[in-house]
Amino acid sequence: MQEKKQEKENTGDKINDFIQRNRKAIFSITGIIIILFIGAVVLLSVRESMDKKATEGLEELTDKFKELKENINDEDRKEEVDTFISELEAFAVKTKRFAGSKAWSMAAEIHAGREDWALAEEAFISSARAGEKTYLGPLSLFNAAAAAEEQGNFEQAIDLLKQCLSSKIEFPQAPRAQFAIGRLNEKLGNFPDALEAYGVIMSNWPDMPVWQQFARDRIIAIEIQ
Repeated sequence: MQEKKQEKENTGDKINDFIQRNRKAIFSITGIIIILFIGAVVLLSVRESMDKKATEGLEELTDKFKELKENINDEDRKEEVDTFISELEAFAVKTKRFAGSKAWSMAAEIHAGREDWALAEEAFISSARAGEKTYLGPLSLFNAAAAAEEQGNFEQAIDLLKQCLSSKIEFPQAPRAQFAIGRLNEKLGNFPDALEAYGVIMSNWPDMPVWQQFARDRIIAIEIQ
C-alpha cells in the first residue's frame, strides 16, 4: 500500500513538473483551441443566419416569379420582368449554393419563355455551377442542353448532356438525356456515335422498357439505312 501511495505521489510530481516546465506552450495551445472553438461557433452562427436570409429572399423571389411567369411576353410588363431578371441575377451572384442556383434557374426559365435561347443557356449553366451538389446541377445542365439545341448548337448540347450524366448527383431523367445524345448525333450524321449512345441505354437501363424500345427502334433504323 505504501509503495502504491509513493508511486502515485511520484506520478503527480512528474505531471506537476511537466506542467511547470511547459506552462507557456500549454497555455498557448489552450488559448488557440479556445479561439478556434469560438471562431467555429461564430462561423456556424453567421452561416445559419445567412442561410435563413437566403431562404427568405428566395421565397420572396419565387412568389414574384409565379406572379410574373404568365406575363413574361406581355409588352406592358416588359420593364417589370427585365427588372426582376436583374434582381434574380444579383441575388444569385451574392447567394450561391442552392438558393443562388434556383434564382439562376428562374431567370433561365424567363429567357426560355421569351425564346432568348442564348441567355437561357447561359443562365442554366450558371444555375448548374451554383447548384452542382444539389439536384439542380444535372437538371440545369439538361435544360442548358435543350437551349443549345434550340440554337442549332448540337455539339454543345451533346457536351452539356454528357456533363449532366457525369454528375455525382443522381438524375432521374438520365435515360432521356442519353437518348438525346444519340438523337443529336444522328442530326450531325455521326451514326457510329449515335449507335454507341443508344447501346448505352440498352446496357444501363434494362428495367426501363420504354427507353429500351426507343433505343432499339433507332438502332434498327440506323442499321437498315
